[in-house]
Amino acid sequence: TQSTWGHFLSVYFFFGVFCTMRLTVELIERVPQFTNPIKERELDLRGNKIPQIENLGVTEDGFDTLDLSDNEISKLENFPLMTRLKCIVAHNNRLCRIAPGLGKVLPKLETLVMHNNHFRELEELSALSDLPSLLRLSLLDNAVTKKPGYRLYVIARCPSLKHLDYRRILPRDRKQAQEMFGSDSQEPKAITPGAPMVGPALLTEEEQESIRQQIEAATSYEEIQQLEERLLKGTK
Repeated sequence: TQSTWGHFLSVYFFFGVFCTMRLTVELIERVPQFTNPIKERELDLRGNKIPQIENLGVTEDGFDTLDLSDNEISKLENFPLMTRLKCIVAHNNRLCRIAPGLGKVLPKLETLVMHNNHFRELEELSALSDLPSLLRLSLLDNAVTKKPGYRLYVIARCPSLKHLDYRRILPRDRKQAQEMFGSDSQEPKAITPGAPMVGPALLTEEEQESIRQQIEAATSYEEIQQLEERLLKGTK
């Protein structure tokens, strides 16, 4: 009947449109804004089903950390000039692309954490080289981390990087990356699967896995940050 059809359209419109929320000025103004446990100003945009980044100019470059976790974002792009921003956390999105030239608008970005996204190919990470201040990067639980040469490729693309996936980059890692990919290489050379690719970490594999499991089980943001800091520092 006409009334049934009208009800169906109403439900479809609601779930198809309103369950995906735009990153509007109003949303930015009402989400949590606070000083986090490491004394940095943070904007918490997690869990809003945001499909794309927009309207961040309204923040007036007032934050050190931006949490975009648990949304529907597919491309890291469309940032205004944010000279204060040092950390982006974007777990559990659909990220598979990084816009080129991000370093021009995020010149002081030091930490980029994008666990459990949709990066699959090494070439999708090439734009990381445009971030001049990047020190810490983690892409755990992305398919690309299983690609042969992944770690050395990222090291070659990011000269400033100090930690990758919570493992310190050693001088021999940098040398091996330079030998394999060079400073400007876009395409990986042939790599033998299973060949050793990295030097030892300060933490053992078992200890790193234990801390990652603790992060998954953590119930507070403060606890997660403390555990992630342990991994970054490599301390037991």
